Amino acid sequence: MSETIAWLMDGAPYAITFVFFFCLAFARGNATYWMGRGIAKGVEHTRFERHLHGPVYLRAQRFIARWGMLAVPLSFLTVGIQSAVNASAGVSRMPVRRYLPAVAMGAIAWALLYTTIGMAVFYAWLALDWPWLVGGALVIALAAAVIIRMRKRRTAHDAPEDIPPH
Repeated sequence: MSETIAWLMDGAPYAITFVFFFCLAFARGNATYWMGRGIAKGVEHTRFERHLHGPVYLRAQRFIARWGMLAVPLSFLTVGIQSAVNASAGVSRMPVRRYLPAVAMGAIAWALLYTTIGMAVFYAWLALDWPWLVGGALVIALAAAVIIRMRKRRTAHDAPEDIPPH
């Protein structure tokens, strides 16, 4: 493992790292898009089908088909909505001939961001000589946050809604 880390810090060529991040983003974006397409296909013969063929949804499909190319690459530069935008493009049946160039541009932007700034942060973290301690502390903090949240939800759920006045 230490040889891999040493290679990453000293010898990983920029081009290989960039291509790796590009392929990762491109594959993830396409997987999310096709899941959205599958969801749209799956509800076609159900009671939810009317929502996919209503006037508002049809207008949204036309909008994404025409302007959605800009939304897809920009979503790769955001935190939290990238998957939603790619899935929405799939659900709205954005034409593949428009989606593929858009997701390619987004993957290029994402790869550029992570190959430069992302890897610099990663290298700085590895240079600390105690990354496993930091990682362990983060895992413990995350686990504690999840447990506290679950207990709060359980307490709120178990509490009586209305207490009659005396």
